[in-house]
Amino acid sequence: MPVERTFTMLKPGALARRLAGEIISRIERKGFRIRAVKMLKIDRARAESHYAEHKGKDFFERLVAYITSGPVVAMVLEGDGAIAMLRKLCGSTKAEEAVPGTIRGDYGMHTNLNIIHASDSPESAAREIALFFKPEEILEWEDGNHEWI
Repeated sequence: MPVERTFTMLKPGALARRLAGEIISRIERKGFRIRAVKMLKIDRARAESHYAEHKGKDFFERLVAYITSGPVVAMVLEGDGAIAMLRKLCGSTKAEEAVPGTIRGDYGMHTNLNIIHASDSPESAAREIALFFKPEEILEWEDGNHEWI
């Protein structure tokens, strides 16, 4: 399985419910390497760019309003098959389909108040990483645990 980088974001609901540490812990325990992390408040322009593929859909305005309603935690993660692996860990974006044991299955009640975003393809990951991080903010380092994960 190739080593990949992916983008994830803990949305305002995760921070408001004080779940950020628990979610990040689950991501780390799975074996992902955190290459970059920052907390920020997203402005409307960045939110619209992030959700550009949904522009014109009936839920677009709700997405933008939600993501700009409070702070988020953005991260660049790395690991073997990271894109698909993170999406499995997150679970279905539809709250009623997210199974227990996944992040959304354990913490999400409403689809429109989704608590985590995960890139869905290598192209999306590259675009989203570039939207939130400068290259020099992404750190290369080893913690010595690679052989155990």
